[in-house]
Formats: sequence, C-alpha cells, structure tokens
Amino acid sequence: MNCVKVLIVEDSIFFREILLRELRKEPGIEVAGIAADPFEARDKLLELRPDVMVLDVGLPRMDGIEFLRRLLPQYSIPVVVSSAHAGVEAGAMAAGAAAFVAKPDSSRGMEDYAKELALSIRTASKPRERRKFRAPGAAWEDEDALEKAAFSLKIRASVIAIGASTGGTEAIYSVLARLPEQLPGIVMVQHMPPGFTGMYAERLDRDCAFHVKEAADGDRVEPGLALLAPAGDRHMKLMRDTRGYYVALHWMDKVSGHRPSVDVLFDSVADAAGDKALGVLLTGMGADGAKGLLKMRSRGAYTIGQDKETSVVYGMPMVANSIGAVARQLPLSAISKEIVDRLGRA
Repeated sequence: MNCVKVLIVEDSIFFREILLRELRKEPGIEVAGIAADPFEARDKLLELRPDVMVLDVGLPRMDGIEFLRRLLPQYSIPVVVSSAHAGVEAGAMAAGAAAFVAKPDSSRGMEDYAKELALSIRTASKPRERRKFRAPGAAWEDEDALEKAAFSLKIRASVIAIGASTGGTEAIYSVLARLPEQLPGIVMVQHMPPGFTGMYAERLDRDCAFHVKEAADGDRVEPGLALLAPAGDRHMKLMRDTRGYYVALHWMDKVSGHRPSVDVLFDSVADAAGDKALGVLLTGMGADGAKGLLKMRSRGAYTIGQDKETSVVYGMPMVANSIGAVARQLPLSAISKEIVDRLGRA
C-alpha cells in the first residue's frame, strides 16, 4: 500500500506530539515532516514533497488562512485545516482548503478527532476528476452550446502562448481551468521563485481538462498539453522542425528583468509560428511580454490582454496595450471564451 505523506503545520509542541502519536496509528498515513509556521512549511514542502498538508490557523509569523490565500496557489498540495478557533471553517474553505476538521474539545474526544482527520487526509489525497469546461465559481452563459462547439473547433492556431507575473498564478488557473481539452499546444511563462513551477504545474494538471507539466528541454508542443517554463536560470523558446513544434531551454542573461522571460518566449513564438499563434498577456508588474506580444501581432498572431479592472497589477498588459500589441483587451473571466471563439472562427 502506498502511504499518504503528510506535513503537519502546528506551532503547539504539545499538539504536534498528539498528532504524531495518533496519525502513526493510522494505516496508510506517514508523517513526513513538521513545521511550526508557514515559512518553515514552505521550505518543507519543497524538501519533502508531501501529499497532504495538515494546517493549523493560529500560527506565528502568518496565520494559516493568510498562508492559504497568499502562498497556496504556488503549491500543488491538498490542505486539511484543523483548528479550535470558532468561525474559521468558511474562511479556510474559501481560501482553498480541501477539508476542515475541528480540534477536539469537551464535546468529543481525541479518538473521534483522529479518525475524522485521517479520513479527511485520505480523501484529500485522492486525485480529483478532471474538470471539463468548469472552474470554481465560473460557468459559461451557455455551457451546453460552448461544450458542443469545443468538440468541433476549426483550429486555426497551432500554438497558444501565455505570459503572466504578479497575480498570474490565479489568473492562469482561471483561464486554463475554463478551457476544453481540444486545443492546440500551450506554452507559458509565469514569473515564480525557483522550485515552485513544478508544483504549480501539478496543481494545474489536476484541475484542467488537458495535461499540464513543467517543461523540459526538447518537450514536444502537442494538442492537449500545456508546458510551463521552469523557474530558474534558463529561458524557454518555441522551436520548429519537420515534426512540428518543441521547446528549448536556453542559458541566457535576464531579459526585461526576468529569467525566464515572457518576451523571450513570445519572440520565439512569433518567429516559429507566425500567424498560426495566439498570444495572451495577463496581470503582472513591469513590461515583460509587451514587446514580444507586439512582435507576435506584427507576424499575424491574434493577441489578447487582460484589462485593468481584473488585473492584480496592471503593468505588463497595460504596456502591451499602449504600444498596440493587444488586438483585444478583456476581463479575466472572458479570456477563455475569447480563445475558444477565436480558434473556432473560419
């Protein structure tokens, strides 16, 4: 039996010992590590790669709900929030928790609590069914009609390129989770710290209709696959050979202040795919991607920019729009539909 590896984030030494004792009694559950605050938890996530995190709310340096809101989008891990604080369940679930388990009090003992916690851990660890055309809180006005259209798209573009920075983890998630499986290959750059892109790609892969992975040098760009540039010291470029498209990771200096850079990716997409490409520039600080999107548009690609009202930081798409790189500027909730509509046009 494969064990579910659990990371416990709990500042109380006393309660940590209780959790260790009780979870060790549960078959199929292994406590991989313990952290006393969210910052230590972040390091342990990268080091241990647990399957599930059990998270307290009242933590030093940053409370658990704030940790979920600000940091969880970078990690592909289900979180079970366990707290004795009244009234935090709704906030925990809204922030992205997979489950909430109240800590034991006078109304129930440790045995009942441990059984509920173990059940929640096992349930949270199971892969969720891939979503088709849906994201939380986001429904199409006419889902049946759009879903039918998705299976009969006259695909004009051969590659979709997406770039984002500040606020982009949730923006990319919002766009991709609403897209159908029948799409050209997707290549993406999201500015993130090294080590986080692999876990973020895993999170997207769980919730999207198509497959998402952190790109490796030489990966083919194929329909039903999205490739996310790995954070670190290499740029990602789209290349073309007799078989089609693939990505190459290049050792280069920073471009537009970043590595990987959206500009580098978009420039390469313009050169390799020309008018067979579709470009999307989302929320982000600075100007990375603006010039590259302009080059894509000048080569005949259709380009989309996120609007000011829905951008966390209206920097990159603002610059792109101001220099004429954006064919259509849209709110985040409308971008997925625009992609599908554009690909389906004759």
